[in-house]
Amino acid sequence: MTLMRWVYRGGMGMAVMLPALLLAGCVLAPAGTAEERARLAAAGKPYEAPFERRSLPELPIEVSWQDALHRAFLGNGDLEAAYFDWKGAMARIPQVGNYPNTNVAPTFSYMFSSERMKTFDRATVNIGFDPMENLAWPTKVAQAGKVALQEARAAGHRFEVTKFEIQKKVLTAYLDLALHEENIRIQRENVNLLKLVVDSASDRVGAGGAPQDLLRAQTQFRLAENQLATMESEHRTMRSMLNGMLARDPQAPLELPQKLPPARNVAADDAKLIAMATDQNPELARLASEVAGRKDALELARMAYIPDINPMAAFTGNVSQMIGAMVVLPTTIPEIKGKIEESRAMLRSSQAMLRQTRADRAASFVAALYAMRNAERQAAVFQEAILPRAQETLASLRQAFAAGTGTFTDLIDSQRTLLDVRLMIAEARMEREKRLAELEALAGVDIETLVAPATGTTTRPQTQPTTAPMHPKDSEVH
Repeated sequence: MTLMRWVYRGGMGMAVMLPALLLAGCVLAPAGTAEERARLAAAGKPYEAPFERRSLPELPIEVSWQDALHRAFLGNGDLEAAYFDWKGAMARIPQVGNYPNTNVAPTFSYMFSSERMKTFDRATVNIGFDPMENLAWPTKVAQAGKVALQEARAAGHRFEVTKFEIQKKVLTAYLDLALHEENIRIQRENVNLLKLVVDSASDRVGAGGAPQDLLRAQTQFRLAENQLATMESEHRTMRSMLNGMLARDPQAPLELPQKLPPARNVAADDAKLIAMATDQNPELARLASEVAGRKDALELARMAYIPDINPMAAFTGNVSQMIGAMVVLPTTIPEIKGKIEESRAMLRSSQAMLRQTRADRAASFVAALYAMRNAERQAAVFQEAILPRAQETLASLRQAFAAGTGTFTDLIDSQRTLLDVRLMIAEARMEREKRLAELEALAGVDIETLVAPATGTTTRPQTQPTTAPMHPKDSEVH
């Protein structure tokens, strides 16, 4: 009977606390949480296993820029750190959105008295919430979840920013290395031509000619040899730096194709490129998420005026039963006002930063676009106008030299001029590709995904997946 009375008397307390017990583990997650969690899961597949247990793809004998980017995305520590920052931000949503937001704290007390009382009547059971933390109004908890979601979205956009920055860095290093190798090939040809000049001058001196030409030719030859040796040393340095970006040993072999990488097609016109300059930029998206989060934080600060209510229930044997509630009134008015003003100031700060960054990004995008078009123009002028004339001049001097009407020195100078034109074409082409990588980082979009105006088809390579949510160049990291 005593046990039955305990159950009966405790029923009132359980009726008060039962909703809290049933809701234990419930999260007032804001709308969009599931979608953000899905994006996180898709992006994190390559990073869940510890780095020591991952197998990075081996590079082929001749490394293309696609191969370099693919390995860089899988092995880069900064990108992995950005992913786990994003994952940690997502993990804060259930922390602040958990409801009830405080623990149930039952207490038991027993009264010692000389009076003749039953044991059951001496016992008092109180059921309430943790007095160290108030039971918040559900709207407050839900609003805190919205703030956490916007912070998680901002972290996700930081992941995208990091990804495009790594893409720009790796592409720039790859293109610089490719250009440097082309310079070395041209310089070797130049050294060989100067060696011929030295041999010719030496023959003339042996036949009684003036030695000044020989000394001048030898000086140019030695300077060209020294420049070639310097370029080969710089090549090893650049290769080591690129290996580091690809999570490889700095001294590992890294062979690029013998020809410069072909120009990547830009399907969109300048108007469309400028229009998208700020539409998909991940840095602006991050700042926009911060602005939205600080708007939610301002609303949360205003909710501090809403009182908190802590329900409770208790019974003392057959003597008494009680239910009640503790109302926590917002009496710390200066503190609440201060938090509201702080939230409002932070919101204005984020809005100003977003406005300025949008203007800066748009200006940087237009400047990079102009620089890319100028590099295209230079490459076209050298390729279509200057190179043919240099080739015609060389062919004419060869005929003249064969006929005995031209000098060997003029022939060699013409060949060296042709090498200079080839070098300028290579520099203009690689400058165009580097500016294109800069445009991709500024816009937060891959050029291969743009739709061609005439055909309505994309120029994305066939080796890339069609479901990648953020970056088509990477077949595993999304």
